[in-house]
Amino acid sequence: MTKTTDGSLLANMLHAAAINLRTHKQAINNLNVFPIPDGDTGDNMLLTMMGGVDAIDCGETSVCEVSRQAANGMLLSARGNSGVILSQLFDGIAEGLDGLDSADNVQIANAMRCGVQHAYSAVMEPTEGTILTVARCGSEYAAEQTPQNLEEYLDNFLAEAKHTLDRTPEMLPVLKNAGVVDSGGAGLVYIIEGMRKALTGEINFDEYKLSAEQITQDIDLDLFTEDSILEYGYCTELLLRLQKSKTNPERFEVSTITEYLKKIGDSVVAFKTGSIVKIHVHTMTPDKVLGFCQMYGEFLKIKIENMSLQHNNAAIEEIPVSVSPRPTRRRYGVVAVCSGEGIKKLFAERGADVIVDGGQSMNPSAEEFLIAFRQINADTVFVLPNNANVILSAKQAASLYSGADVRVVESKTIGEGYAALSMLDPNADSADQLTEELRNAMRGVVTAEISKCVRDADMQQTKVHMGDYIGFSGKELLTTADNRFDALCATVDKLDFAKYDICILIRGAGASSEEAAKAEEYIRTQYPGKELYAIDGMQEVYEYILILE
Repeated sequence: MTKTTDGSLLANMLHAAAINLRTHKQAINNLNVFPIPDGDTGDNMLLTMMGGVDAIDCGETSVCEVSRQAANGMLLSARGNSGVILSQLFDGIAEGLDGLDSADNVQIANAMRCGVQHAYSAVMEPTEGTILTVARCGSEYAAEQTPQNLEEYLDNFLAEAKHTLDRTPEMLPVLKNAGVVDSGGAGLVYIIEGMRKALTGEINFDEYKLSAEQITQDIDLDLFTEDSILEYGYCTELLLRLQKSKTNPERFEVSTITEYLKKIGDSVVAFKTGSIVKIHVHTMTPDKVLGFCQMYGEFLKIKIENMSLQHNNAAIEEIPVSVSPRPTRRRYGVVAVCSGEGIKKLFAERGADVIVDGGQSMNPSAEEFLIAFRQINADTVFVLPNNANVILSAKQAASLYSGADVRVVESKTIGEGYAALSMLDPNADSADQLTEELRNAMRGVVTAEISKCVRDADMQQTKVHMGDYIGFSGKELLTTADNRFDALCATVDKLDFAKYDICILIRGAGASSEEAAKAEEYIRTQYPGKELYAIDGMQEVYEYILILE
């Protein structure tokens, strides 16, 4: 039985947790309140967890250092609400283990409770019936049982966490109506379950290779042939251990590396944690990156990927799609999150300086935001998340960034973000004034979406079936129909057009131009006198998006 936990054991437990999470990630994704193809909690939590596992120095043996390395990795990799809360949970655990080479059961229990408190404090309005509740109830119960070893502690935690997870539909009506338990809470149960399995040898680490590529699809190597030209360069990522024989690790300034990397590449990010520097750069000459960095230390991990493959393979996730970085510092800048080439073009034309590719079903990480902040080079950076599940990661990135005054304008839809951006005044007297103007612009904007059901479900006392098309605004179901066009027209009729002057119709990737033209004609005929703008958004998930102003 395990009486104390050192860094090596904790590293194995975290690795096992990630493996177990990967095994069950699709089951977590399927715990989606809305029965449309946007379930991504499992992916978000796994990518967050993997960021922590990848950041661990395999030679480290103290529990405090391993927990801090993992927490820092998760903070940068966090995406989606559940991923951000998970990263904050482990950040608090690392605080609770600070200064310890190893930890006994009491210290582990105290660290876990510290993590729960930290996670709660990171959310402005904590909601019970979520991952927060599952973590709190599990940690409180496990600590009260005064376990004699780590196995008992995790067994007690797991038993109460599962019991609490089963009760989440009673705490949140939206879960009860959808007939599911909380997806983030389920993810946490699988994480604890994986940690427990690490103690019994139930997980064979040699059978698994955790990598981002395995979460998506394999890269098609034929996308870069003998006749291809390297257009996008290489995405180069390093973990560099500073060496005393080459530099003073305590006094080493990260700017020494970043200033050089800016000369040979872009999208430069570097963070120092203790004597480890994490580096990210897009460059045509990764050999120069390696040669320069090796002047100061030795590599713990190197990843170099051909970005031409990434660019041509839709399954590969890459850090932000953006317009060219501004060469001189300005007063204001804007980061907007959206997907679909047409929507991204719309936001860029409206004045967004950097477009972070993402939204529903593909939430960007905190690190992607940090890269975007650096690209803008402005005194004040406004962030338009345009999705409720992106707001927390944007705020987390803002708290980690010291190069500008970053303000997250909490746009929850593409419509709100578009309205805010339309009111952006680059000559505004103050950032406070401009922030208030952007928030005021979002008030009164209505966004509705049409999407296809991926399962049978009961929604607000209405039965919907797999293959149906539903129209909804926020969490409110408006219509259901057996075809996309009828669902759109019925959604239009449900919205109170008389209150609005402008309608923007955004066509998704699945809808044809002929159908979109019919939809335009329907709106013009039924609601004459309204300004109607039609855009080919090319977005996934949503067949159509309607914005009313």
